Amino acid sequence: MSITNEDKAGVLIEALPYIQKYTGKTIVVKYGGNAMLSDELRNAVISDLVLLSLTGINVVLVHGGGPDINDMLKKIGKKSEFINGLRYTDEETVEVALMVLAGKTNKQLVDLIGRTGGRAIGLCGLDGGLIKATKHTDAEGTDYGYVGDITSVNADVINDVINRGYIPVISTVAHADDSDGIYNINADTAAAEIAVALNAENLILLTDTQGVLRDPKDPSSLISVIKKEEVDALRADGIISGGMIPKVECCVKAVEGGVKTFIIDGRIKHSILIEMLSEEGIGTMFT
Repeated sequence: MSITNEDKAGVLIEALPYIQKYTGKTIVVKYGGNAMLSDELRNAVISDLVLLSLTGINVVLVHGGGPDINDMLKKIGKKSEFINGLRYTDEETVEVALMVLAGKTNKQLVDLIGRTGGRAIGLCGLDGGLIKATKHTDAEGTDYGYVGDITSVNADVINDVINRGYIPVISTVAHADDSDGIYNINADTAAAEIAVALNAENLILLTDTQGVLRDPKDPSSLISVIKKEEVDALRADGIISGGMIPKVECCVKAVEGGVKTFIIDGRIKHSILIEMLSEEGIGTMFT
């Protein structure tokens, strides 16, 4: 089916009030998963971010890099381990995470934004004391290795980059406040903390699912809206489990910090634009 010029104009007109609403506001996008592996999806995500930036929206990109870390660990003969959705990070693994996240993955994204017509500067949590952390602990006393809990975010570093007209692209390794080392930080958690520190309007998490599903095998079981007080019951029922646990926990943190938060399907082309600049909306919204 062909799209007429009138149809194209209608799409732009529909987007106008949303552009007006968000212009001058800050949105934080967490990018990871399969959307990073597909050239087509990666190009669509970056195009969305550049378009939003050019309309006057302050875009901050926080990225993971799990597949790249897995590949590098495999090359050196090391197995990837996960506990409650978090990567177990020993001394060798944290060195790989620093090399991959702050090096290869971060700079490839900065380069792609530039090639798409945007302007970006790559940062990691070590730059200017951007992210500081202490060793991650949980109620059971589980050892996660060099995984950190964020103690502070230096928003001035990010705002300086934004004010100069660049998109900050942030990889989530952090300065250790309680040792001489560095910590690997879950990218979802870091995105939430960064969004709160920036007083962002929205936090958008791109995932490999439609959002939170009551039944992972049934796409029609999407939960469109979750109130933060419902989270404990959903987790107790096993609806929120595995890798979705840290995602939902960070959504609750962001909502408590006054940031509207969404989990959307990064496998859908231009899902960011659909969520932000149309009446449709997709994924799960946390309130």
